Amino acid sequence: MSSDLEFLSHDEIEAHAPALRADQLFLSIVVPTRNEADNIEPLLGRLRASLPARTFEVIFVDDSDDGTDLIIRKLGAQVVDAQIALVHRDGAERVGGLGGAVAEGLRVARAPWVCVMDADLQHPPEAVANLVARAKEDDVDIVVGSRFCADQATGLEVFGPVRTALSKVSAAAASLLFPRHLRKVTDPMSGFFMVRRKAVDVGALRPQGFKILLEILVRHPKLRPTEVPFEFAERLNGQTKASPREALRYLRQVLNLRFSGGPARFGRFGLVGISGLAVNTLVLALFSDVAGVWYLASAVLATQVSTLWNFALTEKWVFRGGTPRLGLAGRLTAFFAMNNVALLLRVPLLWVLVSGIGANHLVANVFSLLVLSVLRFGLSDSWIWSPRTEERLFNYDIHGIVTIASEGRLPELARFRVDAPIADPTITVRLGRLAERGVAAQELDGLTQLHYVEKFGNLGFGARFELGERSDITATPVLRWSPHVLYTNIVEPVLRWTFVQKGYALVHAACLSEGENAFLITARTDTGKTTTALKTLDQLPFSFLSDDLTLVTPDGRALTYPKPLTISRHTVSAVNTPQLTRTERLKLIVQSRLHSKSGRLFGLIIAKTGLPAATMNAYVQALVPPPKFQVDYLVPHAPVIPEANLRGMAIIQRDGDEGYEVLEHEEALTILLENCEDAYGFPPYPVIKHWLHSRNGLDLATKEREIITQALSGASTQLLRSPDRNWHRMFPEMVRRSVDASDSTQVREIAA
Repeated sequence: MSSDLEFLSHDEIEAHAPALRADQLFLSIVVPTRNEADNIEPLLGRLRASLPARTFEVIFVDDSDDGTDLIIRKLGAQVVDAQIALVHRDGAERVGGLGGAVAEGLRVARAPWVCVMDADLQHPPEAVANLVARAKEDDVDIVVGSRFCADQATGLEVFGPVRTALSKVSAAAASLLFPRHLRKVTDPMSGFFMVRRKAVDVGALRPQGFKILLEILVRHPKLRPTEVPFEFAERLNGQTKASPREALRYLRQVLNLRFSGGPARFGRFGLVGISGLAVNTLVLALFSDVAGVWYLASAVLATQVSTLWNFALTEKWVFRGGTPRLGLAGRLTAFFAMNNVALLLRVPLLWVLVSGIGANHLVANVFSLLVLSVLRFGLSDSWIWSPRTEERLFNYDIHGIVTIASEGRLPELARFRVDAPIADPTITVRLGRLAERGVAAQELDGLTQLHYVEKFGNLGFGARFELGERSDITATPVLRWSPHVLYTNIVEPVLRWTFVQKGYALVHAACLSEGENAFLITARTDTGKTTTALKTLDQLPFSFLSDDLTLVTPDGRALTYPKPLTISRHTVSAVNTPQLTRTERLKLIVQSRLHSKSGRLFGLIIAKTGLPAATMNAYVQALVPPPKFQVDYLVPHAPVIPEANLRGMAIIQRDGDEGYEVLEHEEALTILLENCEDAYGFPPYPVIKHWLHSRNGLDLATKEREIITQALSGASTQLLRSPDRNWHRMFPEMVRRSVDASDSTQVREIAA
């Protein structure tokens, strides 16, 4: 069948560049095409030039009759750094127009994120990297390339004044009809966006024409959207597909989306409106014809009476049985506000009809009410009586060992994020108000209860902990806006000792692997682990497990714990292939100075003075977030692997002459544990750590030491001294020495 997915490669290409596995991909780019033969080659060329090689696939869904599919096949066989796929639809298979083509592409996409863009280069291929960068922050499900979210519309002059006006009007109309779904989207008509693949139920879509983004946003109200501005470019070749027919398709799509979910409710709303019309007309006649009040003043008074009548019937009959987001007073206020805003629109219309063309004021009143009835129902359904949304939690599953459900985003755990809700999480994190200030602890009914709230109370840093087999944490509301502090200062310390309860240890060390052999790199905070790891990955064929913390097991395995890397301008300059935008590089000038070793030392000094250091840290990081990036954004070609066998550990040190020194296990263990404690030096950890690892009679500190001792039993440890911080040049030799030492130990054991 011609609509089957076809990956474009042949034996010669496969021999040099095997087809990409799904787990290698971050991005699927879906490009619907109709008679775009001349645009395919420049599109592919610019995409390949602006995106990391072998991290994306391009899926063309082609409805062409001009041989576009032949061009795609030809070029696809020549491309070795990306996967090219084709779905060619013939005749009756071309269902749903451009929107149907996008839905087909979503069905076959393999990467976790899908970018949708046009083939005509009006969506600049270079702008895809900006969408990718925003998606990697992991607090959103859909990133919209917007023509309107900047200070002014960007690039719309290529449309001409008429089409530009139509674009703005259609976007405004959609926002009025779907205020809840589109409250964070300025450009719901955009055809350029990225969406998390698992967040979209393709089967729920009913695509018609161009506006697939609107379809996705309305049918998936729980999507978390954001926008990135882009400048619309001129079409390179071919002709636009916009037409009056597409305008009619858009109108039909909007009507279907707005009313298909509740035709019976719309019917009841219409009957209530008719009854309200009768009430409004009767009251208007009484005021104007009987009491002699001026007809415009009578219309205002009649609107208040009919609004109260309509509200009572709408509340009891139209939207009965639901749990609205707004309370009764809120619904009444909003309903009156809506009707009086509608009145402001009706008054000029009434004046034109009555005073301008001489229409009867009663007939004019009926006509004005009918004109606004559809808009009023849309606002009532989507805003005033919209149902209360379910609690939105961020869910994380760390190797099946520990699960977390959090009201606040935890960006350091982005790689462990899961879409499905977790029924019984190991750790639950909530954001709410705390009644007390200060520090307190008690043990009650098998739970250790801790309370740490700085002097600003709910306006500052604070948390309440209930620690047991299942732990509950409540953090002050301000930490919603400082997610890195929420994770690093509250969640991670609890995680450390929860892992120990489960028989694992979270050690302060980066971890790289050569094949199946893993090697830790540990040092005090801000010594140079990140730079060493990045330089090694950039220049040598190593794989990445972790940068800051590594999860180790008693049987000598290292499990990946890929937090985003905190980098400086110096660190970025150490690698050749970071995919940073110009804006991100400019931000680093401020971020790297503020979130540096000197900045951390200043914070620790403040903490010792008794000032609310954690509160200050939370506000600073909310205003200027730390410069954190995933490893594949900095070194795109470095593979991230789930686990490997521990064969060695490097302790990096700046003092002394360059050289290697083999350390005894006990000395190595002591240094590693000291480094682990150093990683948790910021408040509140120094104050609450005793209760974290000694709760309810447990001695988790001793257990952690035992786990790490067993994990390192088959690994050799070497001290790497380098006064010029060139540990990455020493690392391969350290790896060779560790493997040789490990092999020698195994030979002796066999001989014994």
